[in-house]
Amino acid sequence: MLNKRHASVALLSLLIPFMGVAVAEADRIDATATLPDAKPGECYAKAIVPAKFEVRPEKVLVKPEYETVEIIPATYDIQDKKVLVKEAAKKLVAVPAVYKSENETIEVSPARNEWVTRLGKRGIPASPALLAAAKTNGIDIDNAEVGQCFAEYYIPAKFETKEKEVLVKEEAEDIKVSPAQFDKVDEVITIKEPSKKKVLVKAEYETVEEKIEIEPAKAVWKKGSGPVSRIDNSTGDIMCLVKVPAKYKIIKKTVLKTPEKIESVEIPAVTKVITVNKLVSDATADKVKVPAVYKKISITSKVDDAKFIWRGAKVGGDGIATGNQICLKGIPAQKKVIKKLVVEKPATVKEIEIPAVYKTIKVKKVATEAEERRTKVPAVYHTIEKRVKVSKERLEWRRILCQTNMNTEVNKRIQQALKDAGVYKGPVDGSIGGGTLKAVEKYQREKGLPTGGLTIQVLESLGVM
Repeated sequence: MLNKRHASVALLSLLIPFMGVAVAEADRIDATATLPDAKPGECYAKAIVPAKFEVRPEKVLVKPEYETVEIIPATYDIQDKKVLVKEAAKKLVAVPAVYKSENETIEVSPARNEWVTRLGKRGIPASPALLAAAKTNGIDIDNAEVGQCFAEYYIPAKFETKEKEVLVKEEAEDIKVSPAQFDKVDEVITIKEPSKKKVLVKAEYETVEEKIEIEPAKAVWKKGSGPVSRIDNSTGDIMCLVKVPAKYKIIKKTVLKTPEKIESVEIPAVTKVITVNKLVSDATADKVKVPAVYKKISITSKVDDAKFIWRGAKVGGDGIATGNQICLKGIPAQKKVIKKLVVEKPATVKEIEIPAVYKTIKVKKVATEAEERRTKVPAVYHTIEKRVKVSKERLEWRRILCQTNMNTEVNKRIQQALKDAGVYKGPVDGSIGGGTLKAVEKYQREKGLPTGGLTIQVLESLGVM
């Protein structure tokens, strides 16, 4: 048996009704006016059996029937037309002159005699002081012969360089060609005749919103706190009726604003401007003189011969030779080979015939006019789910667990069953408190059972009885 504290909690649990869903007070059925035919040891409490609803599909028009129009375009015959775009003419082409290359040998430095210190490869030019000394001493260096050597000092000969113009390219003629002159004339040609075109102006739609009731207004009975809302003064049950507004769903509908129509549009003729070149003057050729080309080269010539002071090296005489020696050495003239261009074949003019140019263009002519084809498109409907009440809410007497049958073992079995059902997370201690009662309420809601405490139907569903 339960102690006094557990007994009072269990008794309160039997008197607290479940806060379930009910319809408006005018539609509620009260079946508690007559007490149930109870057996000894049985206990009953008022329980609220919620109204029953079912979801029914409802067909809603979202897009009305309309008509589509298909435009069958006009057909054309395409023909080729040959058009002159450039007249025939003559073209003059200049054939340049042909040159050939020739070699010419030019003396750039004449042969000369030079006084050196010795006739061998090691000989170096004699200094002016040596030559002056030799001439002062009576050496006739002007009449000396090549290969003669004289003792003492040497004075080298003097030279000067002059520039001389040499012909490297003879005078010739060049031909300058002036091309033929044309005037550009624009010519207008019709490539597509005028026609009519039918244009489809599509229908215009607008989207409107429609509010549809999917669940009617209802009321919820909740535990009250004052005598005004009592259901039964003898038992102390207290219920408050709270209004719950109806539920609506907003759907979007497409509504025809303006229907489709066909408009006829004039299509103008299509023309094309072609530029034609007309000959104004033929090509001409003029001869132009090309002057000869010269090149300047440097030529070295002797200005003053070397002079000797001393006597011949092989001639005996008084005095002591100083060891200085000068010898007259012959240096051959230096020549340079240059290349020059000589006209082998003069420039000429070649005449070429240029044929006229034609262009083939495509011309369109209307074969069949455009047509229209209409097709009806059926209306579009959407199916929505609407919640409809099929039975009213009832207030009935339901059998509950009696206080005499409630003990710690039974309470533990109830708590364990609620825990197995996944609605209770508290301890299995046999004490029916607020957590256990909330779990019972949650279980009744999930299973769709009448609410009003620990009813026999709940215990049977949990497998406790």
